[in-house]
Amino acid sequence: MADDNWHLKIRKKKNMSDSNHVREKVDEVYRIESRRIFATLIRQLGDFDLAEEALHDAFRAALEQWPRDGEPANPRAWLISVGRFKAIDRIRRQARFDPLNEDLRPVIASDADPSEGADESVGNDLLRLIFTCCHPALSPDAQIALTLREVCGFTTEEIAHAFLVPLPTLAQRIVRAKAKILDARIPYRVPDLAALPDRLETVLRVIYLVFNEGYSASSGASLIRPNLSAEAIHLGRLLIELLPEPEAIGLLALMLLQESRRDARTSPSGDLILLEDQNRLLWNRSQVEEGLALVERALSSRRLGSYTLQAAIAAAHAEVSHVAETDWARIIGLFDLLMQIDPSPVVALNRAVAIAMRYGPKAGLVAIDSILSRGELSNYHLAHAAQADLYRRLGNTAQARAAYERALNLTQQEPERRFLKQRLCELPD
Repeated sequence: MADDNWHLKIRKKKNMSDSNHVREKVDEVYRIESRRIFATLIRQLGDFDLAEEALHDAFRAALEQWPRDGEPANPRAWLISVGRFKAIDRIRRQARFDPLNEDLRPVIASDADPSEGADESVGNDLLRLIFTCCHPALSPDAQIALTLREVCGFTTEEIAHAFLVPLPTLAQRIVRAKAKILDARIPYRVPDLAALPDRLETVLRVIYLVFNEGYSASSGASLIRPNLSAEAIHLGRLLIELLPEPEAIGLLALMLLQESRRDARTSPSGDLILLEDQNRLLWNRSQVEEGLALVERALSSRRLGSYTLQAAIAAAHAEVSHVAETDWARIIGLFDLLMQIDPSPVVALNRAVAIAMRYGPKAGLVAIDSILSRGELSNYHLAHAAQADLYRRLGNTAQARAAYERALNLTQQEPERRFLKQRLCELPD
């Protein structure tokens, strides 16, 4: 009897160990494959919410069946197949009580095994999902929220917290975006070659907006939100894997080169450190090297776009070990090219700062004053902060103080506010 009990205990421990192993495997598959599986289920089912329910039903089935039957040879295809059939069962049950949505009739009418060809189509499905979430018919805020929710798998609560938006507001934004996709019958597809450049630009803009909110948060107590910048880089990698266009490569290079400075951008107490004062030994060398290689790859196409040129400017900073070695003439030349293809007051401001570094604060101040005198960037705190810094370098204390105060009144970022207050305190009376 004692021996039998001992064997029972051993078997029970083994079963628990096997169950834990299966759960770990299911968790790993969910982490790596869930968004790809979700994208395919959207194509097959034609509905975001139904696909999400099917996704979770499939993974619940995996937790129940894999310990008993063993892990399938192709987990992704198995989950797609199970998810689709679970969704069909759900539709049929609901149809007993409510009229069947006409759009769902083809879903339950097809007997095709959705696991066939799943590996071949899954990349295209994810690309379709990215372009659908970034469709120009949706507002920019909705594009960002939907991309983070559906492509990246963020929860609604995580997105609301990251962007400091009330949870009900963010949830409604996502609901309205999904409704818009259905009501406007926005096609779930990658744009054709003629429409691709404009549509790709929207996708890249959304990814870069997500990155910027993580790299330099627009408001709040923290300068950075690493989870957002990391997710944007993940999206950038995914995009060039699926669609290796030069501008997509340029954007990934730009994000990596900017992100490489993250540990050097703030002090241990969270205070802002300007690029010229950063300890470059803290820059992430692997990200720098990858970014530089991607810049060369993007530039080799000779199809220069805005992100590629911005990445080339970032590379000019990353290639030198000290700010004094910076090739400001080259950077000004790159800004000149950028102004030709993507003219904007912000680009002009950054060019003016480069001019100040190359030719002195007077020359830079002339350029910044010209921008501000036209009414451009009058509500942009960095324009006034740059103007204040050049006045400070010239010893024009009164003008510097006034410009710092204008910048302080316009910024909502707490580390930047502390930085500007410190600059004000350092000005001579």
